[in-house]
Amino acid sequence: MNTKETIDAILSETGKAVLGKEEVLRRILTAILAGGHILIDDIPGVGKTTIAVAFTHVLGLDYKRMQFTPDVLPSDITGFSMYDKNSGTFRYMPGSAMTNFFLADEINRASPKTQSALLEVMQEGRLSVDGKTYAVPQPFIVMATQNPFGSSGTQELPESQTDRFMIRITVGYPEREDEIRILSGEKKNPAEGLSSVITPEGLLSLRQEVSRIHVEESLYGYMVDIARATRNHPDIRLGVSPRGTMALSAMTRAHALMEGRSYATPDDVAAVAPYTLGHRISLSGDARYAGKTAESVLSSLLSALPLPSLKEE
Repeated sequence: MNTKETIDAILSETGKAVLGKEEVLRRILTAILAGGHILIDDIPGVGKTTIAVAFTHVLGLDYKRMQFTPDVLPSDITGFSMYDKNSGTFRYMPGSAMTNFFLADEINRASPKTQSALLEVMQEGRLSVDGKTYAVPQPFIVMATQNPFGSSGTQELPESQTDRFMIRITVGYPEREDEIRILSGEKKNPAEGLSSVITPEGLLSLRQEVSRIHVEESLYGYMVDIARATRNHPDIRLGVSPRGTMALSAMTRAHALMEGRSYATPDDVAAVAPYTLGHRISLSGDARYAGKTAESVLSSLLSALPLPSLKEE
């Protein structure tokens, strides 16, 4: 299979387990190809865990899941050193994050100290325990779910952590017909029996293809102009950081590959910007009081910026 056929096959196979959520699956796969982590912000019971398990089966990845609760410790994630009396040395015992695909379920129910234990591994792809560094397997993907802030037992994630997630999305309720199919028992074990479409090495190769997508200088300038506009917008208290601009660039290239092109366009930027940048800005108090959202502010901001002109191929 060529690249486009492989991507379509991945989406088709995961779609067997996740009914009626084709756009959600496309966004998640785009972030995976871009080398990023995914934050799903939604209520319990809409299939977030099913989505994670489906992708691990289809991508051939090792998978671990942790249910975040107030008593989860940082060492549960990173691992710890245990004394081996037979050898007289300390032996590293891997934590849950030592895997290809780590599902952090209901991450905002854990303490801030435990949440921060994910920061190094999400950014650097390594864990530090007792002064020693351990690399996690590659590819390494964190998918975290959180209940809406204000739900019982939750606390807001710090900006430094949400900024490590390449995208933030919602799943939403299923359509009526899809929910009927779920109730009818058609999908009792939705992720069981899914076929592996590619190997971990194949996923790394797809990421290499993303890095080779051509992006013109004017398009890079367009991305920077978007970021700078968020930093000077009257409705925005905290704008997009350079890390956010880099995430927008990676997502733009991955979206172009998803569309079967070897070059990026302004349409790619516009398609990924809402869910790549929305969680990276904080609105002013007046804007929130007026009922505005990060997505609505970004939409008006994007419509006001002139599109770049690309060279003829």
